[in-house]
Order: sequence, then structure tokens, then C-alpha cells
Amino acid sequence: MKEEFDMQNAQVKRVAGRSGLDTQVPGEPATVGAAAMATGGIDAGNFIDADIDNELMRFNSDDTPLMNLMLRAKRVKVNSPEIDHYMIDEPRSSVTTTGVLTGGAAQGILPLDAADQCLPRPFTTLLLPYVDGYDSDGNQQQGRALMLFVAGIDTATNNPVVRAVNGPRNPGDEVCVLPTIPAGTKAIILSNSLYETQKEVDPEMIVPQPTRIYLQKRGMNQVVSDYFESQRKRIPFTKAVLAEQAIANFKVRGNRTLWAGRPGKFKVNVPGMGLQYVYCTEGVRWQFKRELQHAGKWTVEKIIALAKMFFTGEDVPKTALLLAGKNLLEQIQCIDYSRHPEIQITTRQNAAGWTVTNFHTVFGDIEIKREPTLDRLGWSNSGALIGENRLVHYVYSSEHSFSDRVDGQEATRNGILIWDALALKGSCHIWIDGENIVNDEQVGKDVFHLWDDSSMAPDGVEGVIYYLVNDCKPIDPSAKAGQLWVKNGDKWSRWTGEAEA
Repeated sequence: MKEEFDMQNAQVKRVAGRSGLDTQVPGEPATVGAAAMATGGIDAGNFIDADIDNELMRFNSDDTPLMNLMLRAKRVKVNSPEIDHYMIDEPRSSVTTTGVLTGGAAQGILPLDAADQCLPRPFTTLLLPYVDGYDSDGNQQQGRALMLFVAGIDTATNNPVVRAVNGPRNPGDEVCVLPTIPAGTKAIILSNSLYETQKEVDPEMIVPQPTRIYLQKRGMNQVVSDYFESQRKRIPFTKAVLAEQAIANFKVRGNRTLWAGRPGKFKVNVPGMGLQYVYCTEGVRWQFKRELQHAGKWTVEKIIALAKMFFTGEDVPKTALLLAGKNLLEQIQCIDYSRHPEIQITTRQNAAGWTVTNFHTVFGDIEIKREPTLDRLGWSNSGALIGENRLVHYVYSSEHSFSDRVDGQEATRNGILIWDALALKGSCHIWIDGENIVNDEQVGKDVFHLWDDSSMAPDGVEGVIYYLVNDCKPIDPSAKAGQLWVKNGDKWSRWTGEAEA
């Protein structure tokens, strides 16, 4: 059937109205298409406005997880922008011998590092889990650890003078002697043991070591002229929409500062006000005391090893939240879980209101969430394992808004001011460095590597601690999975620091 009307060739004829203007289009419906043909095309903005996605204009809290954690953390009101932040360590639980104690005598000097000599005080007992003890008849008891009693301090070396509680002895003897104790032996500090009329012992003095934290003053200004406000706009920019987007940008930049800011204090000359101080706060990236350098694929065994290091140190947190870059998140998502059907990976909403991936281990649950700021900072392969109850939010001036008329201008200035800082409390937190950046920031930190090759020993970077995912006999015949080893010169030895507890 032949078309009676070809829309492509249609000619819409306009006629003059009463006043002589070509505004009349008889016989045509009031549609967008008809109006376009009648006018020869609609001038953009005069007839149809493009819609705007209001969701993109709104601030999304998922873009700033670290800042949200800060707002949920313990809030401490301070009276100065310079704070002495005390990170009181948990007490040491063990010491390690630096030399051999030759046995055979009733008493001997236990050789320790100079930094450890003051820990075992007189009347303290020490358990040596890797040295066998003896029974009452002087027979060695395999697997029954030797215990020492600190009888005093050697004035020449400052090392403790010890005697054995369950050492070798002749049957019937009341006093035993010391067995030979090799170098590198771990001694766990137990409670003291007093004689029957004793009531005085050496006091315990705790001297916290402060770290200077600077609180950074951050501000956001928005100036809107009266003329702009009075205009009818193509897109209805209300004050709320403008302010919301400005606040979103303010918080995103502040979140980057909380991660990567570098500490500083300097003066600037303010016209009419003289010299004034500017403070820059230190990002939490540089506050971690433990750092895990990782290369290669992540496995279930490595994730469990990470949970073990986090939950079994001296400082044990209640929860674990892994804020991860996109590449680290992808690697964890692509782990082959087929050999571990007991592992539970679930999605849930955590206490902060985020939807997180929950990784359940026997040591504790790790909640995993993407942190977009790490991607923007160039740390997509990295992440931070944080104990939420180990954060402190120092506030010198609470966040507040203001609205002022601009002097000499027909405009209004709206803004936000906040003066605060975020600090890590305790030593449980672990930074996962997937970029393998070696720098001076690692000085004074415990740097770990996960080693899962059982056929060869690592090169052994000086000062780096290797966590063995599998047994590794090339390091040492006794090197077992789950142990920490460190190389000093050409010799490997067990590392007995906090994560080994």
C-alpha cells in the first residue's frame, strides 16, 4: 500500500497569527517532532534541557572510608594544634639470648642484648620453650620446658644471673645445675616468685614515648554572587546542590590528606596580621609500625597468615578492616578457594554501614572494603589492615560552617572549617605494600615478607622478616610453616618479636 504521507519529506506550513507573527501551525499536534520541523530545529536550551543525574551531585560516603572511620573513632578534644601522641606499647613477653650459657654450674649469667637486660628483674621466672627440662631424679623430659629463676643482676655485664628450677641433678640432691643454653634461645617472661617473708620487689616503671602530631586546619569556601543567585538557570543549581558538591570535594581531598599527608610546621606572612603558623598533619600511611611487603599472587594461606599476624600479636584488636586498593581487591577476589571449602566468604553490612566482604578465619574475621583514595594516590596494589577500636580523632576546633557577606561585593561567602588529626593507637595495624617501595620510612618498623617457596631460601634482605607459609628446610632444617625467620649476615635465626607471640 502506497504511503499517503512521507514523514521525511513533510513540509509543515506556518501561517501568520493575528499580530502577523508566524506562530500558527494548523492541523499539527503539539509534539516535539512537529515543533522541531516547524522551527527548523530546536535551539538547544530554549525548548528542551538535558536532564542531570542528581545522584552524581551528592556526596557518597563510600568515597572517603578513612574519614568516616575517623568520625567514628574515639574523639579527644585538645587545646593545642601540637599534640604529644602516646602509643603505649604492650609489655614485651620474651627476650632472646645473644650467646651460649655453658651448663654445669649452679648459677650462670644469661647473655642478653643491651636493650633486653633490664626486662628480667630479680625474682622473675623465665620459661625456655625450646630447651628441655628435667624431672626430680635428673632425667631429661623431652617437651617439658626448662624454667629459670633470676637470682640477681651481674654488675659487670648488667645481664641477669639465673639458676635452673628444673635442671639436671643427681637423685636426692636438692639443688640442680644449669644445662647448656644455646645462643638465640627464646625466654618467655613469667611472673616473679618471692620467698616466704618477701614483700618488696623492683617496681615497674612505664615511661610512654610520645610522638608529635600536628593538627591540620582545613577549610572550604564557596562564594555565590547575588546576580548568579537571581538568574533563572537552565539547570536549577540550588544552594543545596552547589554546597553538597563543594563539601564532597572538600572531604575527598581531606581523605587523601588523612592517608598520605606529610607532617610540617612553618610560618607565613599574613597581610595586616603578621607571621602565623601553618600546620600539616601526618597521614596514617606513615604511622604504621608493621609493614608487609608483598609480591606475586595472593593465596588463602597468605590471607590466613595475615590474619594470624594481626590477631595474635601483643596488641590484639577487636575487629579487622582491610581498606584495599582496586588491584589488591581484585587479587583477593580471584583467589582459588576450591582447596579450602571451610573458608567462608560472605557479604554483609558492617557497623559503619558499609557493604563489605567478610573473610572468616579461625583467628578472626577480616572485613574487606575498597578505598578509592588509595587508587588516586598510586597505591592500587596496597592496603591497610586497621583495628577500628585503635584510632584516635584529635580535635582542636570542631567542624563548623559559616555564612558571611563579602566586604565590598554583592556576594555571600559560605564555608566550613575543621582543625583535627587522625592517629593510630597501638601496634596491631599492618600496612600491605604491594608496590614494593623500599624507602627510609621503613626505619624503626617491622618489615615482613610472606615466603611460600619450600624448595629454596629467600635472598635474605637485611632487616626483613620472612613469614614462612610452608616448611622451608633450605633456611634451616627446623624452619616450619607459620614461623618468622630473619637473616643476619650469612646466618638465619628465628625472629622472636611481637608477631611471633
